[in-house]
Amino acid sequence: MKNLPEKTIERLSEYRRTLLNLLTKGKTYIYSHELANLHNITAVQVRRDIMLIGYSSVVKKGYEIKELISVIGNIIDTKEGINVAVVGIGNLGRAITSYFSGKRPKLNIVAAFDIDAQKVNKVISGTYCYNLDELDNVIKEKNISIGVITVPVEQANNVANKLVSAGIKGILNFTSVLLSVPSHVYLEEYDMITSLEKVAYFVKSNK
Repeated sequence: MKNLPEKTIERLSEYRRTLLNLLTKGKTYIYSHELANLHNITAVQVRRDIMLIGYSSVVKKGYEIKELISVIGNIIDTKEGINVAVVGIGNLGRAITSYFSGKRPKLNIVAAFDIDAQKVNKVISGTYCYNLDELDNVIKEKNISIGVITVPVEQANNVANKLVSAGIKGILNFTSVLLSVPSHVYLEEYDMITSLEKVAYFVKSNK
């Protein structure tokens, strides 16, 4: 299967979260319009996304939820799983590590890094925290492919460079600094300030 559009991958991840929740409530089938309503999009968009991954519904019943979860997992996840590191174990880093623990068996946060002596060599939010100076060795030893950056803005570029040099293949950047990485490294940037300002704009517009 060719690489899917980024927005499709985002929606598939969102669909899976919703479907998992519905499955725990005893629901076994769902129609495209039901899934669309839960995500505030059109049924046409849902059907297009699911057609892209080669799955079709039982017309009279809709999509079989358990099977669709499995199909989405085969697209998004890897068989062997992917290891993740969080760099910067302050309030945000701890929150991310705690929240993500156990949520996805194929994505494992296996290390944290910091420069604070009060945090280094301790287990924080269930994850061992190493000194940032150990990053290169630990990433190679633990076969870590993804780095999550939650450091102060002035350290973001330096941390990104260290991750790239260590062989990281993907970075999720939670700082407000726009990073520049080589083309072989996938970069996802999430700026909470921009997101909040976007919400504030639409709140202002609706007054």
